[in-house]
Amino acid sequence: MARRADPTRDRAPGNHPPRGGVDTAWKGGASNLNTRPEDAEILARVRGGDRDAYAELVTRHAPVAMRTAALLGAGDDAEDVVQEAFVKAYAALDHFRPGAPFRPWLLRIVANETRNAHRASGRRAARERRAWEQSRPLLLPRPEDPADAVLSAERQATLVRGLDQLSPEQRRVVTCRYLLDLDEAETVAVLGWPRGTVKSRLRRALIRLRDVMDAESSRAETREVTHDG
Repeated sequence: MARRADPTRDRAPGNHPPRGGVDTAWKGGASNLNTRPEDAEILARVRGGDRDAYAELVTRHAPVAMRTAALLGAGDDAEDVVQEAFVKAYAALDHFRPGAPFRPWLLRIVANETRNAHRASGRRAARERRAWEQSRPLLLPRPEDPADAVLSAERQATLVRGLDQLSPEQRRVVTCRYLLDLDEAETVAVLGWPRGTVKSRLRRALIRLRDVMDAESSRAETREVTHDG
């Protein structure tokens, strides 16, 4: 596992987030974001010299940042990737356009850090595949009802098999649009692809997923008929 980055190491005073904010905030999550100040208000406080306000942004966006890193293939390095992403986002706030949405901008940095982790570790294809397999449990929530759990497990298994058939690029765009629930503009911002590329890769991915899911359904119906017979 990569060594955890120290957000205060080798950085000039005033150019790093408040100590402790990045290290701990994402583990607790955010219970109700709707009751918290909007990102623009928090960013204004940070720019006004309230460095501790950045910890509120970390708490607010850490859960989706962790989920993004995991589903895009960070694997065991997800926490390190997210921590470094928050550090880099803080250092780059002067370049963030006021009024622009903060979440896709941050998740773009998370996506870039995930790719950097792959390159630094070598054997990128094998690492991406292993990280993808580790992220499978994040795909669907666990239902409380045992009957629903069985049904969800079957759906999850089918979905995983379908996603397995996609290229890494197709899996990334499906992840952003449907597993992370990002809209098209946010997906463009996070992946750094042209809008047309996002559209075409998503269209091909969905066609492939439909074919796989239809084949799974046909096989299941055949098994039922055989069993009943």
